[in-house]
Amino acid sequence: MQTLVRLDGAVEQVLERLVSLGYFKTRSEAIRAGILELGREYGTIKSRQDIEDEMAVKRMQGIDEQIKAGKIRLLSEEEALGKYRRAKK
Repeated sequence: MQTLVRLDGAVEQVLERLVSLGYFKTRSEAIRAGILELGREYGTIKSRQDIEDEMAVKRMQGIDEQIKAGKIRLLSEEEALGKYRRAKK
């Protein structure tokens, strides 16, 4: 999703100062960080860890769906380690 934001006055000055002082590399990065902080403040997200956990769960659910659909095949321990065990002998 793309959003166009127009800033002026004090808000624009704060944003430019955050970037010029090196807190953020770009204005977009600073705006994203601010939106995440608002999300935490208003309780729509709890923490960065919560977001990462949700992303991990979604990824795992996707992998489970691929396994069920036969797109990914799980290996047994013997299959996974077989060639390495044979090489040691």
